[in-house]
Amino acid sequence: MKAHRIAVVIPSYKVRKHIVDVVSKIGPECEKIYVIDDACPEKTGDFVAANLIDQRIVVLYNDKNLGVGGAVVRGYVAALEDGIDIIVKLDGDGQMDPSLIPDFVAPLIAGEADYTKGNRFFDLESIGRMPAIRIVGNAVLSFMTKLSSGYWDLFDPTNGYTAIHRDALKHLPLDKISKRYFFESDMLFRLNTIRAVVLDIPMHANYGDEISNLKVSRVVGEFFFKNFRNFGKRVFYNYYLRDMSIASFELPIGMVMVIFGVAYGCYHWLDALHNGSATPAGTVMLASLPILVGLQFVLAFISYDISSIPRRLIHRARIRN
Repeated sequence: MKAHRIAVVIPSYKVRKHIVDVVSKIGPECEKIYVIDDACPEKTGDFVAANLIDQRIVVLYNDKNLGVGGAVVRGYVAALEDGIDIIVKLDGDGQMDPSLIPDFVAPLIAGEADYTKGNRFFDLESIGRMPAIRIVGNAVLSFMTKLSSGYWDLFDPTNGYTAIHRDALKHLPLDKISKRYFFESDMLFRLNTIRAVVLDIPMHANYGDEISNLKVSRVVGEFFFKNFRNFGKRVFYNYYLRDMSIASFELPIGMVMVIFGVAYGCYHWLDALHNGSATPAGTVMLASLPILVGLQFVLAFISYDISSIPRRLIHRARIRN
């Protein structure tokens, strides 16, 4: 690991109670620790500067609260300017174990991934200790993120414990990435547009007395809209702008057939209901057949999409030098 410069970015907002313990557990493999005070009312940045004597610590301050994404991007920019090779993102609330940092950076050093991401669902015992609302909320958000990002093989895509190689990071439009809770999902969408390789890292999450600022009930609607938008963008970028394949035709044909079948069937069903007559068998077939065939086309597209997960590293050339 000594051949690679590793840094940690810690977005900080209302984590004063846990931040000192988190920073003190970060190992010597990391040469920089960027603590970003995101206009924290608890003045976490000043607290870290006053209570931790570590030459690696760099405290950055946002003039206004930008959200977790905005704070992380601020740290990413600073790390790139300092010539850091691998940047780990770690939350300051104590849920993420800093001793796992070597596990997250190892695949990047070995040339197995451009971006690594924590997975809290690999162990059934670990899932059993997770609050029920987190399990349900994460399952819903995870499926939406899989669809929008194209990384179907990730089991915990909303996890915030990550590591990224600078060669992938510098290709991302950091000014366009979502600044708040949609940050992790939007990062995956952006990574797919540059065809970065993303790998899961098994981990346990520690749930103590910390209070999460994320309320699932408040963000489900926002996440649904933004994931749907990203899905449309990804399909356009990957299946029409950059390349065309059989899947480029399967999705639109399938969607048109499904919509036609549903609209045709509903119209004639309502008409028959209004007239008090039975819907003819032929009409039922004309409605159901396009739906069934259309669904087959959509499923074929999804199968192709799953098989198209990025496999080739962005920083492969650098590793060979």
